[in-house]
Amino acid sequence: MVERQSHNELLTHLFRQEYTKMTAVLCRHFGLKHFEIAEDIASETFLKASEYWAINGVPDNPTAWLYTVAKNKARDYFKNLSIFETRIRDQFTAENDESGHSYEISTQLISDSQLAMIFAVCNPANSSKGQICLALQVLCGFSIEEISEAFLTKTETIKKRLHRARMNLRNDNFEIERLNKNDIDMRLDVVLKTLYLLFNEGYFSRSNDRQVRGELCSEAMRMMLLLTENPLTNTAQANALLALMCYQSSRLEARTSDKGEPILFEEQDKHLWDETLVDRGNYYLVRATDTGEVSKYHLEAGIAYWHTTGKEDIKWQNILGLYNRLILIEYSQVTALNRTFAFAMVYGCQEALAEAQKLELEGSSSYHALLGHLYSGLDSTKATEHFHIAISLTKSKAEKQTLSKKIQRLPDGHTSVK
Repeated sequence: MVERQSHNELLTHLFRQEYTKMTAVLCRHFGLKHFEIAEDIASETFLKASEYWAINGVPDNPTAWLYTVAKNKARDYFKNLSIFETRIRDQFTAENDESGHSYEISTQLISDSQLAMIFAVCNPANSSKGQICLALQVLCGFSIEEISEAFLTKTETIKKRLHRARMNLRNDNFEIERLNKNDIDMRLDVVLKTLYLLFNEGYFSRSNDRQVRGELCSEAMRMMLLLTENPLTNTAQANALLALMCYQSSRLEARTSDKGEPILFEEQDKHLWDETLVDRGNYYLVRATDTGEVSKYHLEAGIAYWHTTGKEDIKWQNILGLYNRLILIEYSQVTALNRTFAFAMVYGCQEALAEAQKLELEGSSSYHALLGHLYSGLDSTKATEHFHIAISLTKSKAEKQTLSKKIQRLPDGHTSVK
């Protein structure tokens, strides 16, 4: 029997782990024109579980139970439609009917379905932003608010973008059962960017009360493993991105206290860093360099690598050099701010202030947090002022706590998180 626990807690866990997988498996049979129906069936399956398990208890194999219910609901739905008679029945019955046996779904089928679904959703019929928004919602379970935070865009804009993307996807004829090289070549960049954003939201959430959302990091890494294990998607960039995720994940346990409070990098217990993940990062980074290609993921993985080393005498020079290359490949506010921090570590805070002020990002909480850091050893009053501005600009409770800690470390520092 499964461990005795609240069926609601178990369902919450299974929903995070299985909902998108179940949707992908259902879409494998129905086609993308019916992916909203697949979402509805998956939702109804979990609703039925919440009602049935509360009365009858949790089954011995809850995951298999969920997929059995989903399969039966799908069969019942199509029995009432003419499409079941003309297109679906023969294939659905031949592939899935297991009379007299419990419905078991293989791990391989789930992995193959998810991999195909990732590429199906990243459809060039949509803009790259539309593809990523839809993938984050359909495959990763992001709310509209979380997507708007990731894009720094208004929620109404995201809603319109998602509506257009879903309309285009509904008319797509992409073959979800198998991938071919042309589809991969057109879509892989967007797939990687989607998983990159998913991981980043887990590693440092700006749209949730928790700074670290480990389940999102795990989901991004799990899907990246699917890519690196498939010969068609095992590219240098995919390996570099997985290396980056391994390096960053190695520090997750040290980034928050037992109470979930954020711990500053310089205060982290390095004994809590996962050396196994560091080693895996090294492994994937070596694989990523086989072709000589250098992408943004290669450079970011290199930066993350240097953060895991103890070579303080050369670490920051190397990190700054990598940021100088990264900002030429793809400029972003985050890269510019991080480069300025590295610049300060090499040349000092006074010199870095001039670099920072060139950025003119007055509406960014991260910008004022950086200025607060740079002023900390030069002018406590100005440091406190910028930290308070950063607190007022961020929506993240965890980030507010981090910034408040930095104020408290200043001479006569005191603050309260609101």
